[in-house]
Amino acid sequence: MPTARAPPVRHCQRVQQMLTYSWHKRAETRYKAAMAKILLIFGTRPEAIKLFPVVHALRALPGLETRVCVTAQHRGLLDQVLEIAGIVPDIDLDVMQENQSLDALTARLITSIGAALDAEKPDRVIVHGDTLTTMVASLAAYYRKVPVGHVEAGLRSGDIHHPWPEEVNRRVVACIADLNFAPTETAADALRAENRNPASIHITGNTVIDALLATRARIHADPSLASGLDLLAARFSGKRIIAVTSHRRENFGGGMEAIAGAIKDIAARPDVAVIFPVHPNPNVRAVMDGALANLDNVAMIDPLDYPHFVRLLDMAEIVLTDSGGVQEEAPSLGKPVLVMRETTERPEGLAAGTAKLVGTDRARIVTEMFRLLDDSSAYSAMSKAHNPFGDGTAGTQIARIIADAHQR
Repeated sequence: MPTARAPPVRHCQRVQQMLTYSWHKRAETRYKAAMAKILLIFGTRPEAIKLFPVVHALRALPGLETRVCVTAQHRGLLDQVLEIAGIVPDIDLDVMQENQSLDALTARLITSIGAALDAEKPDRVIVHGDTLTTMVASLAAYYRKVPVGHVEAGLRSGDIHHPWPEEVNRRVVACIADLNFAPTETAADALRAENRNPASIHITGNTVIDALLATRARIHADPSLASGLDLLAARFSGKRIIAVTSHRRENFGGGMEAIAGAIKDIAARPDVAVIFPVHPNPNVRAVMDGALANLDNVAMIDPLDYPHFVRLLDMAEIVLTDSGGVQEEAPSLGKPVLVMRETTERPEGLAAGTAKLVGTDRARIVTEMFRLLDDSSAYSAMSKAHNPFGDGTAGTQIARIIADAHQR
């Protein structure tokens, strides 16, 4: 009677490999089903800077599937930060259109973010700050009963038109978010004053300090990351560098013209040089070109990627800005900040003495700048004041709170 032949060894190996692969795929599917999916949604350069520490901290934790959706509300400026931070978006909505109105942008955001949420089905959405992307993403998540975590929650200027439209954007998010990551006690107090659930409020410091310190350390280890400023550093060697940023919508028109005039007056001093990464918005660029072109000690340059911006802050003696985030970053490097706004949602800097409001009055800007340049005690008081915005661990704290909220 013939004996049954054993199947070929290679055939058995293939069957075993197929069974093993199938088992691993089922296990992977079960594991992913047990993981909470966290979707971070952002669209501008400042959001990317302040959220990349959170993205990396979340991805370092087990039990979470971390996904990134960008709206590209600021296309080129956003991409610079993503490349430096080593983040490749899982979803890129690419909503940027030249000269689009707030109405048009809002409409494009609500439909595109809504479609992304329907496809992703996240367990939580994370947003940052006060951009239109932030407000609309929170609203789209609310429509789907997806909980929202708000990084940099609780900032308030008290005036819905300054900054505009950011003050209303962040107030809308506060009505929706169930996790509020307040950078300071002042921000937490603002949320409590609006009767937000105290259990939802977590004081973490500001993630921009995480981003700043990490990037500065990378530059020190590898100076080529910010070598694009070498020529300006050589050109202005021996001069006192003033770093300028300006882009606020509420300053468009007369305010921007006054700012340009003040910069021109400051640059008349032979001991000073101004380095100004100019925002591409024509409401900014056209005004600055008209007032500051051909001044030898004013360098109007294209917007900087984040390592070059950090180096600029390091090079500067004083920072003149209408930005929100710069009010937090510059004091970490001991740089006084003159804020070209009438109000600020970051009063901690004013109270600590690291920042001072100067508005958009030309004479006032110049007077306060010259005071810091000419009065060493006034300069020292601001440069040595304690930065109230954090210690560089905010991203890790936020990630752990999110993970704890989604333990399964």
